Amino acid sequence: MKKKINLFLYILNFLINCNLIANENLNIWNIETKTYLLKQISNNESAYQSYERIIHSMESYDIKPDYIKQIFLDDRVKFDINIIKRFENQSEKLSYEKYKKIFITNNRIKNGVKFYNKNKDMLELVNSKYGVDAFLLVSLSGVESNYGVNNSSNLVFTSLHTQIHDEKRKLWAEKEMTEFIKYCYENNIDPFSLRGSYAGAFGFGQFIPSSFRAYAVDFDGDEIIEPFDWLDVFASMSNYLIKNGYKNNSNDFSYKTSNWNSIYRYNHSKNYVNVILELRKEIIKELSIQ
Repeated sequence: MKKKINLFLYILNFLINCNLIANENLNIWNIETKTYLLKQISNNESAYQSYERIIHSMESYDIKPDYIKQIFLDDRVKFDINIIKRFENQSEKLSYEKYKKIFITNNRIKNGVKFYNKNKDMLELVNSKYGVDAFLLVSLSGVESNYGVNNSSNLVFTSLHTQIHDEKRKLWAEKEMTEFIKYCYENNIDPFSLRGSYAGAFGFGQFIPSSFRAYAVDFDGDEIIEPFDWLDVFASMSNYLIKNGYKNNSNDFSYKTSNWNSIYRYNHSKNYVNVILELRKEIIKELSIQ
């Protein structure tokens, strides 16, 4: 009888210890840890609440707590006031005459022709699947990243982190930071290695994180959706436009048509749509002269 009691106590003790270990693992996000991390990464109460919701989303997505801790405690977490200033002086707010002078230049037109000739086979291959006008893709590439030359002025993390601390941008940036962390986690990417625009867009196509996760395409079948590979980028741009109303094999870009609206979805600015379409026309015109 004594042996049975001892065995029972041994088993009970074993089960209790197992439960403690399990609880320790389950409670790795205890309130003290969360509070400490949130205080480390947040400069105001609003940002604190945003990052609290981000952590909750990460938990729901089953992202390991250690991954989030490493990000939040990284020395590379920075707030950049210049990013906020850039939003206050967006070029889209200029008159169209001033705005188009930034993009409709002789160099950009001529480089657009060179870019088209260099990537013609890829553009035709993507067009055969999606039916999106090749010159529209060239024009988008010219405006978004100057054909891949300008695409990395800021760390994406710094951009989104800074916007989370801005009252006007915080909710948008909270969503995009959540999507960005998920993207980095899924693809084993250092969140502080990816550079993009001051707004947080990245790659040759300048997709924001939520758009990249929703629309980006692995066109070449290498199982990597590559934001800096033109074949994937052309396909991703095309997929985005199609999913936002573009009518394949249609070159009707008149105001408020489905094609016009799909470009507007890329950047909610009439100036932006107009400059995309004007650059497209100028590239076609220059190509016909040559």
